[in-house]
Amino acid sequence: MRLLFLGDMVGKSGRTAVWERLPGLIADLKLDFTIVNGENAAGGFGITEDIFHETIKAGADVVTTGNHVWDQREALGFAAREDRFLRPANFPKGTPGKGAGLYIAKNGARVMVSNIMGRIFMHPELDDPFQAGERELAACPLGEQADAVVFDFHAEATSEKVCFGHFVDGRASLVIGTHTHQPTGDHQILNGGTGYMSDAGMCGDYDSSLGMDKEEPLNRFLSKVPKGRMEAASGPATICGVGVQISDRTGLAEKIAPLRLGPRLEETIPAFWQ
Repeated sequence: MRLLFLGDMVGKSGRTAVWERLPGLIADLKLDFTIVNGENAAGGFGITEDIFHETIKAGADVVTTGNHVWDQREALGFAAREDRFLRPANFPKGTPGKGAGLYIAKNGARVMVSNIMGRIFMHPELDDPFQAGERELAACPLGEQADAVVFDFHAEATSEKVCFGHFVDGRASLVIGTHTHQPTGDHQILNGGTGYMSDAGMCGDYDSSLGMDKEEPLNRFLSKVPKGRMEAASGPATICGVGVQISDRTGLAEKIAPLRLGPRLEETIPAFWQ
């Protein structure tokens, strides 16, 4: 199975780049399943229902989120009725929406996707992410109810992401980190066969500070006094993510490589799909 994960869409520039390029990528690379993190899609803060629908229309099978999931208050309304919209699974019981789902890929495979948020340097501090991951695996184990299992681990601390990867190694197809917006170079297959990458990067303008206009973040570092609100950068966007070839027999990763397309970073497409 060919699975593509795209990192956090940031603002209009990022979401537009995804909407424009994703249909072609799905067709050209013959992708079976696509996941997009959308938590920064609305001006850098949260996601609206219209943006969610446009992302699904562009070809995403699932839209994941993170700590900014409720920044747009309307998300509290549509989260419960949109099966392909995920918020972190370790929110307290009773939170609108769901943190995991089982979906059917284009090749007929059953794909369990779970969105989990780390706790180190994160706000709000949610329930134990490791216990949440264990619950999701117990409910839908790889090789039984699911042919592939993917975790979007939305976290600040790389150590927490790495440890979660090792925690589910051999029981998940992919653990992909999000939230820090900078693509890492540590894509690998762990000893048990789980694909891993500490951060997928963002889909946004890289002439920025993590997708935001750089003047205000720079001002806050220099003066410690805010001059205005953070605004999403509006220049040409680069889309970043990771491609994974998943075994139809075991559900584990066979190959993994980054995907980057746009004007700022060195472009690359997984060679095993070309």
